[in-house]
Amino acid sequence: MYWQEFRQTLRLSIPLIISNVAQVGLALIDSAMVGAIDYKQLAASSLVINAIGIPQVICMGLCIAITPLVSIARGRGDQLAASRYLYNGTVVATLGSILIALLCTLAMPLLDHLGQDPAIVAICKPYYLVMVWGLVPMTLFLSMKQFSDALEHTRTGMLLALLSLPLNAFLNWLLIFGHMGLPRLELFGAGIATALSRIIIVMLMAGILWRHRVYQSYIRLRRQAWHLRRPEIKELLHIGVPSGLQLVMEAGAFSISGIMVGWLGAEAQAAHQIALNCASTTFMAVLGLAMGASIRASHALGAGRPDQLKVIGKTTIMGGLLYGLATALLFVLLRQLLPLMFTTEPAVVESAATLLLVAALFQASDSLQCIGAGLCRGIKDVKIPTALVALAYWVIGIPVGYYLAFPLQWGAAGIWWGLVIGLSAAAILLNQRFLRLMKTAAMAI
Repeated sequence: MYWQEFRQTLRLSIPLIISNVAQVGLALIDSAMVGAIDYKQLAASSLVINAIGIPQVICMGLCIAITPLVSIARGRGDQLAASRYLYNGTVVATLGSILIALLCTLAMPLLDHLGQDPAIVAICKPYYLVMVWGLVPMTLFLSMKQFSDALEHTRTGMLLALLSLPLNAFLNWLLIFGHMGLPRLELFGAGIATALSRIIIVMLMAGILWRHRVYQSYIRLRRQAWHLRRPEIKELLHIGVPSGLQLVMEAGAFSISGIMVGWLGAEAQAAHQIALNCASTTFMAVLGLAMGASIRASHALGAGRPDQLKVIGKTTIMGGLLYGLATALLFVLLRQLLPLMFTTEPAVVESAATLLLVAALFQASDSLQCIGAGLCRGIKDVKIPTALVALAYWVIGIPVGYYLAFPLQWGAAGIWWGLVIGLSAAAILLNQRFLRLMKTAAMAI
């Protein structure tokens, strides 16, 4: 029974894993192609990624409630409710992303006051603007993808995510380096390429939802369902706001860590971005597993099958632990080779190798905290996990990292040790929370 349940979770999760890794692949392509120019361009891209990290995950949080609510409605056989969540969730998330992009545009002068190298800030500003407004098509795509994933049609998002890789690489080749008569735009060109890729992909996603037969039973209900309704919006925000805050807590911890690393100089910042790209890739894989488990947990909850829910949770936690140990070994063995994918600058390569060794230590805890958060979200338990995440990252992880990096002068490695401690605390607290709910049956149904 245990193996059968995990196999079903894994089967659902594999397209999500591929989709998530492909999305990270867009950032890896940008970093590798920009890094081929010089490490200052790579450091500028790192600054922007860290600066928009929190706005980006807020946009993701606006979409995230669509999946459990649609999945629970599907478990209950209520297609009308599922269609309502699609419409209301997409409208709320898209309008929210436009507001966030506008606020980020107005906040751009703050880049001059983060204690960064002025030359790096000057390079990054045009890239910052285009990446900020690229959040709007990204959010619209995620809203529709969350709906498709909740119906367990996870291959749709996977195929579009895979398509975005060669599309983005080709547009990068044109715009970063100025091929085929186009101007050489370097880092700014990478941003334009990413935004164009997102626009093309979201148009394809909308066309598939509208035309493909597997979605027609929901789309046909649009005259009855596609109206802004206070109950659906309230429920979406009830789950989406705390879930978004959870993502903000974690992404914010990494973003603030990146800014602190920037105080150590451009070489340290470039090394940080290389190690972060590698860690983000492995994280996105386990995020896919957590998303699959969350979808199955929501469906089991909606169908009233608590015994199945317990097995889904326990098997996914064990699978996440094994995955984290495997990726930790990978980082240890390849720590000298992985940085060469991004730069050949000896000092940057050596620093990145050291950070990858530290990153190996938090692979298991990062996997477990991600799965714990996903399982809690799947059963609509979001408020207390949000407080636990805040405690782990902002009361424990970030202060410890700062103390190790600056008063104790451990440098960038000290900041990453803070991440190790924060992620470990989150892993323990979130999984204890889920297992306690399973034991006492104190779930919000």
